[in-house]
Amino acid sequence: MNRAPALLACLLTAALLAACGGQPIARKDGSSSVRSFSMKELAKGDVDTVIEIHQQEILAILKSLTLKLYRRNPNEWRKSGFASADEATAALFKPLDHWHLEPQKNLPWETVLLEPWRADFAGDRVKTLMDGLLVMHMAAFNHQTEFYLLTEVDAQKLYNAARNTEAVVWKLSSARNEAGEPVLLSNGVDGNGVANLSFEREFGKLIGIQDTLAKIVEDKSNRAIRFGVVNVASMVFLPI
Repeated sequence: MNRAPALLACLLTAALLAACGGQPIARKDGSSSVRSFSMKELAKGDVDTVIEIHQQEILAILKSLTLKLYRRNPNEWRKSGFASADEATAALFKPLDHWHLEPQKNLPWETVLLEPWRADFAGDRVKTLMDGLLVMHMAAFNHQTEFYLLTEVDAQKLYNAARNTEAVVWKLSSARNEAGEPVLLSNGVDGNGVANLSFEREFGKLIGIQDTLAKIVEDKSNRAIRFGVVNVASMVFLPI
């Protein structure tokens, strides 16, 4: 007797029960990280799910950083013709809905990440910077948004993306215009002398997640990461 249908039914039942059994994390903003079950989950391994969760967290941090930068530098979103920082942020990340079809993924991120710091650059510096970071991080995932048992992810690319991000963070904190003012405002001190380090914390989380995922993928693939550093002064990035 063919037991395949019965076995499949058992697997589906077990998966559905597992999906319903966990309690969602209660967050201050009311958001939830609970993933709804779909048939696609049957083609994923544990590491594939881990990769997707890490990628989603990376994209959420990039979006948060974009909004923070726009709010600190409102003239930038006005250059792009948007009505608010929220609208400008939403537009930048909208292509993720159909990333594989979007021309945005083909941006030369290495060149794009150098543009915002030019003294003669007249465009939206926040959009350009975060466009470059978004495309670079997506390139580290081979521009994929879903991962399955046969999907290959390169730990070296994830590691390199983390090092490149460190270089960008250094540039963001150190770049000054001719008047000695920051090219883009990020961390700062308020009128009461209290330091605002929210950008530093968010970038630190982003780099930490990328490094952790690189180690997970390295262990899965049994391919060792070659350690390297970026020359921050010249902004010559590691390849992705």
